[in-house]
Amino acid sequence: MEAELQTNVVVRPVRVSDAEAIGRVHATTWHETYDHLISTAALEKVSPRRLAELWTSWASQGPEYVQYAALVDGEVVGFAGSGPARDEDAPRERELYFIYLLDAYHGTGIGQQLFNAVVPEGQPLYLWVAEDNPRAHRFYQRNGFVADGAKHTEPFLGESLTEVRLVR
Repeated sequence: MEAELQTNVVVRPVRVSDAEAIGRVHATTWHETYDHLISTAALEKVSPRRLAELWTSWASQGPEYVQYAALVDGEVVGFAGSGPARDEDAPRERELYFIYLLDAYHGTGIGQQLFNAVVPEGQPLYLWVAEDNPRAHRFYQRNGFVADGAKHTEPFLGESLTEVRLVR
């Protein structure tokens, strides 16, 4: 059952001025998403300040990169981004890079709003998602994605994370 959201939600393009807030949300969502996959010690190394610095440059990329933030009552609670495929063997021309949403807002429809903002309806694309992230797998399945059999293990915060590729 989807939770009701009784607040003012705005989904809009990311601005350079959002970098600090997105850095904080990014760090928090990594803790919430990967706490069962990555050690606490590794997650404690995540710096909201460093992620904010990265977001300052990411927010000013070219028009082929689409990045949106979700705000509830003026506070950033999530973000999403898509752009040109980054893999040499990419099955589609575009890739969904990320959708992160604070746990408190799961089930409210904000994740879907973010997805819709960065992915035009019916657009073919692909993404990589942690193999052991059932909530994300269910979300992507509802949005027409299926696993294509590709899998890799990537370095993540000094450890490793196994991801599977989904396409639509």
